[in-house]
Amino acid sequence: MGDDIVLSHATKVIKGRVVLDDVSLRVRRGGVYGFTGVNGSGKTMVFRAISGLIHLTSGEVEVFGRPVRPGDEYPCNLGLILESVGFWDEYTGYDNLRLLASIRGLVGEGEIRRAMERVGLDPSDDRPFETYSLGMRQRLAVAQAVMEAPDLLILDEPTNALDVGGVEMVRDAIVAERSRGATVLVACHNEPLLEALFDQRFRMCDGRIDGGGTDEE
Repeated sequence: MGDDIVLSHATKVIKGRVVLDDVSLRVRRGGVYGFTGVNGSGKTMVFRAISGLIHLTSGEVEVFGRPVRPGDEYPCNLGLILESVGFWDEYTGYDNLRLLASIRGLVGEGEIRRAMERVGLDPSDDRPFETYSLGMRQRLAVAQAVMEAPDLLILDEPTNALDVGGVEMVRDAIVAERSRGATVLVACHNEPLLEALFDQRFRMCDGRIDGGGTDEE
């Protein structure tokens, strides 16, 4: 139980609309778990619940044996891509990561540089973020998610705006993080290179786990 991520009857209602509908699931530490489904099926909302960014209307979330409640200290070191990452337009990619890293002070210049190089970005590039292409922005988002060697890595549509080389970079990053011992949750839609990595798949539809269960890989 202590090594699991558990949602128990997680329900979220927003303005009378049920966006999570009695979702229960369990994943064990150290694997890659995929969440698939069309836009609006509930994938992002599951990730928001697991990462503590929403208050559930009812139900509970535990990460590695500890409850997740907005406002409380998060149970583990978390790396996250969820919707748009809040970078500063006027700063370089490196300076953006340096500012983010300063919040917790877990990594220094070497780790930041290596994270950027892993995703194909040049840490010495002095162009401001506002000039980045969509693909470069997504690469920087991946770099910020992995730079602190998280215990739990949550990637919501991490291949958006990426070319084939970028998709392969995301795949390689997931493989490396799993090999390091991280638990990786990935939401994607029809991305075979990523779906081939899933140890277990959760199909979502209308805020529920489709069919009431999971597809074992």
